[in-house]
Amino acid sequence: MSTRSQLRFVQRVDQDGDPTDDVRVAQVYRHSDGYPASVLRDLTQLKELLDATRAERGPGYTAATFVFLDKLSTVDLYLDGDPERTIDAAQPADLLEPSNMEHLDQPLFLLGHGVENPADGIHGDEEYLYVVELPTENPFDEPTEWTVKVSGHSAFPRWDGPTDEAFERASWQFHGPLENARKDLLAETV
Repeated sequence: MSTRSQLRFVQRVDQDGDPTDDVRVAQVYRHSDGYPASVLRDLTQLKELLDATRAERGPGYTAATFVFLDKLSTVDLYLDGDPERTIDAAQPADLLEPSNMEHLDQPLFLLGHGVENPADGIHGDEEYLYVVELPTENPFDEPTEWTVKVSGHSAFPRWDGPTDEAFERASWQFHGPLENARKDLLAETV
């Protein structure tokens, strides 16, 4: 069974000291492993990688890297093991060759994620919503903490229109620094 989720990567853009300036949003649908322990682990790994490489560049780039790393983590399922499920991949470019995958039925690394338009609504079968608030500082400055919000299990309305209101009406079981989220949420489940 899949645990579906929506993740929003947001960043406030304060161009002239006005706190009501634009908010940049990139939204990702994750089909599987959307429960907090998994998503927060992946966000922590993403943050550590972006900090080490100084590659954080706002919501769009961060969301794209999240999806890339998540997909990359499932490719190994198709590189070793059962010959009927294995991709012939001596080089990374071999993954782009359709003839090496003709025998596969909907490989997970090609599915499982979507880049969502926040104006279109959410699927309606998600179990968790997440908001990752990125700092507004210059990405070349020292890395700063991300703040995350984690909804309660299915603690938000099913939504057919723009998702802003669904995220506003969600009940959040956690809102705070990413470094505290896993510790606090996992302590509650023990």
